[in-house]
Amino acid sequence: MTLRLENANPLTPDDLTLLLFGAAAFQQLRAGCELGLFELLHAEPGRTRDEIARRLGLADRAVDTLLLGTTSLRLTTLAAGSYSNCAVVDALFASGDWGRFADVVGFEQYVVYAGQADYTESLRDNTNIGLRRVPGEGPDLYHRLAEDPFLGGVFYRYMRSWSELANRSLTERVDFDSVSRVLDMGGGDGVNALALAEAHPHLFVTVVDLPENLHVARGRIAAAGLADRVSVYAADMFTDPLPGGHDCVLFSHQLVIWTPEENVALLRRAHEALEPGGRVVIFSSMSRDDGTGPVMAALDSVYFTAIPAEGGMIYPAGRYLEWTKEAGFDNAAFTDCSAWTPHGIVQATRA
Repeated sequence: MTLRLENANPLTPDDLTLLLFGAAAFQQLRAGCELGLFELLHAEPGRTRDEIARRLGLADRAVDTLLLGTTSLRLTTLAAGSYSNCAVVDALFASGDWGRFADVVGFEQYVVYAGQADYTESLRDNTNIGLRRVPGEGPDLYHRLAEDPFLGGVFYRYMRSWSELANRSLTERVDFDSVSRVLDMGGGDGVNALALAEAHPHLFVTVVDLPENLHVARGRIAAAGLADRVSVYAADMFTDPLPGGHDCVLFSHQLVIWTPEENVALLRRAHEALEPGGRVVIFSSMSRDDGTGPVMAALDSVYFTAIPAEGGMIYPAGRYLEWTKEAGFDNAAFTDCSAWTPHGIVQATRA
């Protein structure tokens, strides 16, 4: 599935309408997800308005509002009085990715939406003003998620699903044959570590994260039967000692969170943790070096600017190449993995 909005195409009045009422457009998508409209039309395409109202338990005005929204936004189609999902939604079901997509919708609604209202203020003050919308006292989003089981669950379901959508590129496009032990920095619930261990049976992977965030990883590792090759290490990756004996350090969906200065500091810590010949792998959404997109990178940067920590964004690939060099690494190289999600890989070695 590919979405491309090229800068060569001039903005139309319809484009401007979608920007102006973008918040409402998302709520139509969210409603279709949470009320079960798309699942219904996947299982039973070609349902009438009255059938949909009855199956979803919606009153007349409510179903009319929902179907007006999803059909105007081309999420659903109407032909001869019957509604079906659009081809892109059906493709998500066919690929097995619909549940993952729905987890991203939930994350946007419950974790991201309120804080993004402070995007302008966050730009003005160059810090994450939107964090004030997230309940809790922690200094960043991740500490606050540990204080709220509901939001923490929403976040880690999203993070697992987002990683699963993208990790095919990580497991297939990075050569791990010459690596034996991987340090997964900020590895959360272990989704990256488990994907690597399953794809490469010779690998041993250590998940590094805050102690309060590792209980989910422990459970998932045990459930996968991989406790002999995947372990956890409780630490603040900025300040605590890192475990030795690893020949690869992985930053997956991690360096988008932090400021450039913090990213260089983390890469220096990775450099210090590796022996000569060791490798750092950065896997993340990345924007184009010329600043023209892609659109998903531009929109996702609002979240990273306003909410998680002092300041991040979907950085261009070239910045990562510069940072690895500044941290002491050599032979940095970029691999473009862009499909629907704008992912890329940067690898570099310690001399």
